[in-house]
Amino acid sequence: MMKKMTISKILNAKGNTPLVMITAYDALFAKLFEQSADILLVGDSLNMSFAGKSDTLSATLEQMLYHTNAVCSGSPSSFVICDMPFGTYMSKEDALSNAVKVFQQTPADAVKIEGGADKADIVRHLTSNGIAVCGHIGLLPQSVRSEGGYKVKGKDEASALSLIEDAKAIEAAGAFCMVIEGVKADVATRVAASVSIPVIGIGAGNGVDGQVLVFSDMLGLFEEFTPKFVKKYLDGATLVKDAVATYAEEVKKRDFPSEKYIY
Repeated sequence: MMKKMTISKILNAKGNTPLVMITAYDALFAKLFEQSADILLVGDSLNMSFAGKSDTLSATLEQMLYHTNAVCSGSPSSFVICDMPFGTYMSKEDALSNAVKVFQQTPADAVKIEGGADKADIVRHLTSNGIAVCGHIGLLPQSVRSEGGYKVKGKDEASALSLIEDAKAIEAAGAFCMVIEGVKADVATRVAASVSIPVIGIGAGNGVDGQVLVFSDMLGLFEEFTPKFVKKYLDGATLVKDAVATYAEEVKKRDFPSEKYIY
């Protein structure tokens, strides 16, 4: 079995080989990703990729607990982070109560909280009570409705300084790493340089400490929309549809099951 990734190893990656993070939502794919990924993120993005919703906001804690357990079962040596869904950390008390549920009911190694300086008190409350926290700054998917869409951050100096302030606040609150999403590449590089914990980018250029992608995007399985920052490493949707079409054709022609596949 592979050695378990730890927070110490993640912290030591700062300034060294970039960290590889990918989303996972079930045991099957978690097992496939285990060898290559340093960190598996059970993202509330599952609400869009697999539940067909227009955003992440209706994901529930129960959903996240179910999928986190599945991922941990499929990849026991991976470092697994559970996204805290919208509405589960509106106050310090709610955040701790819900994060405790994640830690008690799953083997997750950490939780992820969206927000910068405005969420620092909540992050500090969690970390001071034994909850490992990954931050998330920049474009915040859970704020899509209040912001009127997905908007790239860091387009001016004021925004850049605000992001640096966010990163420093989350680090000071005790987070061991953070995701930075949808930020101009040069600004994300400055943000990563401003803190001593790893900053993992998604749509934030190559000057950060690692990268994360939604697996259904990078494997070409999600066809509705492909963000500019996503590189497709596989034409998954076409491969799956072609395979299923071949199966259907063989069934209709009675070519399957052949002698090889019967008792």
